[in-house]
Amino acid sequence: MAQQSIAAPAGVMMAGEGDRSARARLIMGLSCVVLALAVFLSLTSGASDASAIKVVGDWLFGANRGDVVLDARDRLIVYDIRLPRVMLGMLIGAALAVSGAVMQGLFRNPLADPGLIGVSAGSSLGAVAVIVLGATLLAPLTALFGALTLPLAAFCGGLTVTLVLYGVATRHGRTSVATMLLAGIALAALAMALTGILIFMADDRQLRDLTFWSLGSLAGATWQKIGSVGPIIVAALAVTPFLARGLNALALGEATAGHLGIPVQRLKYTAIIGVSAAVGASVAVSGGIGFVGIVVPHLLRLLIGPDNRYLLPASALLGASLLLLADAVARTIVAPAELPIGIVTAISGAPFFLWILLRKRGVIDL
Repeated sequence: MAQQSIAAPAGVMMAGEGDRSARARLIMGLSCVVLALAVFLSLTSGASDASAIKVVGDWLFGANRGDVVLDARDRLIVYDIRLPRVMLGMLIGAALAVSGAVMQGLFRNPLADPGLIGVSAGSSLGAVAVIVLGATLLAPLTALFGALTLPLAAFCGGLTVTLVLYGVATRHGRTSVATMLLAGIALAALAMALTGILIFMADDRQLRDLTFWSLGSLAGATWQKIGSVGPIIVAALAVTPFLARGLNALALGEATAGHLGIPVQRLKYTAIIGVSAAVGASVAVSGGIGFVGIVVPHLLRLLIGPDNRYLLPASALLGASLLLLADAVARTIVAPAELPIGIVTAISGAPFFLWILLRKRGVIDL
């Protein structure tokens, strides 16, 4: 009986729009094709002329007809540089897009964004602290963790903000979404202020590192970084399908969702922790990449409707595809140099976001 009640909101949300489940499955199938094409493009594009097709052919058929030195170089570029970058881009794109969809469902506001609760600002604070203080105050941590110090500090910064936020917004065992939103804005402002102090203390070399890190990039992708943040992102993404029906019910209001058998408090807690883990881990290794978390869910909502059973997996597929395509553009448009990927996502995402605002003007309830 409870299962039937939970399933009901999806139909309620889509009333008047028609059943879009068939279209949603079609869009998800097309998204898989786009993702495959984006992976192929990412493996074959770049400043180097390394041939991914040749490397795969040599691996599959053992056909090594070319120059041995060039073949070894191609394998190094494809396996150790481009492939980790593709894997990391897929994970981060999926994490940011799904986090945006979850946040919009949780806050019942199409303008909600993963950075809204201050997780991105907290992660940035942790990363900036390592860049500025890594050789002085934080030297013992840098010596202990080496190259993993920055991603670990960024993740811990995001997690700290999340724990403080949850403590502020929770009273008598119940979490207020409105309080969480306001507290998130305040904590984000505080984290940005502390980040500003660290930037003021930075020297010229550190300022350059901070500038490029804040704009976002996948250039530092390695198998080691994937091993450190990949399990966190995958675990967070694996939880989201179990939130879909609850988020559908939450669109009708917390009281109604509770009457339908949804454990609202547990849903909020799981959603916030999942988003914090996914966004914190993503920011830790890629820096600030904007607009993916707000544009992708919006675009899919226009195409397949608001049903989170389809919206969440579709967001993962399309988010991964778009970030890979943006990264391919960033690597080739000014080759052999590389444009920060955050610039590409902002240039493409900002006009789309403005178009959404104009299209929904007078409809969106802020």
